[in-house]
Amino acid sequence: MTKVIAIVSGILFGYGLALSGMLSPAKVIGFLDLTGDWDPSLAFVMGGGLIVTVISFRLLLRLPHPLFGDKFQVPNRTDLDKRLIAGSATFGIGWALGGLCPGPAISSLAYADPRIFIFFASMVAGIWLAKTLLPQRAQSAVAN
Repeated sequence: MTKVIAIVSGILFGYGLALSGMLSPAKVIGFLDLTGDWDPSLAFVMGGGLIVTVISFRLLLRLPHPLFGDKFQVPNRTDLDKRLIAGSATFGIGWALGGLCPGPAISSLAYADPRIFIFFASMVAGIWLAKTLLPQRAQSAVAN
C-alpha cells in the first residue's frame, strides 16, 4: 500500500508541476533573474506549497500515527554541517544553471525533450558518484 501511495503522490506532484508551468526551466530561470524580466510565479507556487504544508503538518502531527504507517518520520537533527551547506549550495547552483531540480526533471521526461534526457542522465550520474565517493558512514547518516 505504501508504494501505491507514493506513486499516486508522485503523479499528483508531477501533474501540479505541469499545471503550474513549473516544468519549464525558463520559468525557474525567470524567477532567479532579479535584474531582468523577473517572473514571480514560482514564488506563488512555493508560497501555496508552504501554506498547505504548514497547515497539514500541524493537523496531521496531532494524530497518534500516520494513516498508512506505524510512526511519523520527522527529522530531529537541527545542526548545520559542511556537508549540508555544500550539498545545498550544489543543489541551488545546479537548479539555477539548469532550471530544473529532481522532481521536475523526472516529470519533464514525459515531454521527450533530448535536453531533459541529458539533464536527467547527468543528475543520475551525479547521484551515483556521490553515493560511490561518500564514505559509508556518511551514506548511512544521509539514509537516516
